[in-house]
Amino acid sequence: MQKITQTQLIDKAASLLKDGTVSCVLGWSKGEFDYDITPAVFKTEEELKDGFVWNDFCGANFSKYLIEKTRKTEGKILVFLKPCDTYSFNQLLTEHRFDREKVYAVGIPCEGMVDVEKVKVACGDGIIKIDCGEKIAVTTLYADKPIELDAKDVLLERCVNCKSKKHVAYDELLGEEGEVLESARFDEVEKLEAMTPDERFAFWQNELSRCIRCNACRDVCPACTCEKCVFNNPQSGVENKSPANSFEEKMFHIIRAYHVAGRCTDCGECSRVCPQNIPLHLLNRKFIKDMNEFYGEYQAGSEVGQRAPLVNYTTDDVEPGEVFDRGDIDA
Repeated sequence: MQKITQTQLIDKAASLLKDGTVSCVLGWSKGEFDYDITPAVFKTEEELKDGFVWNDFCGANFSKYLIEKTRKTEGKILVFLKPCDTYSFNQLLTEHRFDREKVYAVGIPCEGMVDVEKVKVACGDGIIKIDCGEKIAVTTLYADKPIELDAKDVLLERCVNCKSKKHVAYDELLGEEGEVLESARFDEVEKLEAMTPDERFAFWQNELSRCIRCNACRDVCPACTCEKCVFNNPQSGVENKSPANSFEEKMFHIIRAYHVAGRCTDCGECSRVCPQNIPLHLLNRKFIKDMNEFYGEYQAGSEVGQRAPLVNYTTDDVEPGEVFDRGDIDA
């Protein structure tokens, strides 16, 4: 599959601004570091040429940003969506979280995004510059020449186990369309299910003990769109509390996982932004795997208006006894 270039995206955005199709562009811009790519809004062709970025670090899923941007923007917003982003886009439309008429969505192909944490492990400290191309060239303080890496060796976990190269929503598609993939994304869940209850508890105790309650996972998650989160509600008793004990550090993530069950599209943003590198996506994938087994194959966001199994009662629903008979119920 041929890669879409930064120039192609800038040209497309500029043309849509020029002919009045859109009033602004939601895209990526360079942050403090080469790998610190951040979402930004561009309103002119000059701004696009000066600041728009498209490279192997543009992992951010823009779907959630549309909730606020469509409320505050006059005219249509152009948004570039990778295949995995379009599932979140559809799920948010299903939940009536933004006005579809205020968005012009352009689908773009993606061969995977690079995980800077894996780059740091491979290259060590002192990274000065990262150039994206056929190879990832990393310049550090301590190496005589740039260290070259194959992008496929340092991909984000969600890209290693990509579920789909197919867009499920767009107004216009650039490049070639892909297909839904057979991925190994549930392999790690199965390893957890094979553990004893004590082993699983120890695994999650170790992972969640690193949580600093920065709320990055919640803030980035397309499924977390409550006007006021329970963890920001002074009446809840858990408002902005730090993980003072093991119960609180687990409670936050378990409540969040239940909250997004049936609505999580497995976009992997929670794990991508976690500064402590906690594999939060595994909690959500456990729910996804169970729903597939209990209710049949279901992918949140595959189409607008689709009802999740947990909110769509039928007389064929799995009986509680069947669930509680499972040996991995404590997973």
